Amino acid sequence: MRERLYRVEAIVLKRTDYGEADRLLTLFTPDLGKMRAIAKGARKPSSRKSGHVELFTHTALLLAKGRQLDIITQADTIDAFLPLRENLERVGYAYYLAELVDRFSEEGTENRALYDLFLRALNWLGDAVNNPALLARFFELRLLQYVGYRPQLFKCIHCGKAIEPIENYFSAEAGGILDPDCAQTQREHIAGHARDAQILSLTALKVLRYLQTREWETARGLRLTPEVLSEVEALLQRFITHHLERNLKSVEFLRELKAGASVGRQA
Repeated sequence: MRERLYRVEAIVLKRTDYGEADRLLTLFTPDLGKMRAIAKGARKPSSRKSGHVELFTHTALLLAKGRQLDIITQADTIDAFLPLRENLERVGYAYYLAELVDRFSEEGTENRALYDLFLRALNWLGDAVNNPALLARFFELRLLQYVGYRPQLFKCIHCGKAIEPIENYFSAEAGGILDPDCAQTQREHIAGHARDAQILSLTALKVLRYLQTREWETARGLRLTPEVLSEVEALLQRFITHHLERNLKSVEFLRELKAGASVGRQA
């Protein structure tokens, strides 16, 4: 029977060695969602495919239907995002965004909004004027929205009242902001009893709301102190870890990169 061929465009999320010379790729596509495919012979020095199926590459693929996994028969790079590859920190953030997409996506489930976001974010990462840490926070909030976990930042997650501009609480278990009264007196009535509720500064809340409701072209102009950026990062990391029920490998890689850079500056 003749092979059934089809074409897709995809971003390479992950790759692992397979057999003696092949690569198993995890791909993210606009129409088919996340999928896995085999790039036969991709680890051979003579392979014409290898350069077109690197991590984070936006590529056009021709695939043949296989019994268990489809096989990549042709690959052509659309965009290799070369500017981001010139900076190790930005490569680290690309790993992080790819791992987020991978962990929050089910195979075969289309999510074009997330695909478009990821594609734009890889371009933004390569632009030296963009703060990669701020971009990561913007990306996290958009991704959470597109996969159905948008945190509630405008109303108390328990009583539904509009959040006032004061020091409030945030609970990943409950799904968002708790006003001080509910956090202090209603814990036993809140989902999971909001055991993880922590105080959230007014400045951090404003930043979270701004990133959640603005486009990147506007949000990238934010200038934040390291303290506020760290508070926002820690909150979103708790929220993501709660929903994934695991830590992400790339987070540790980024921490090591930052620690190394800090040591380098002090030397």
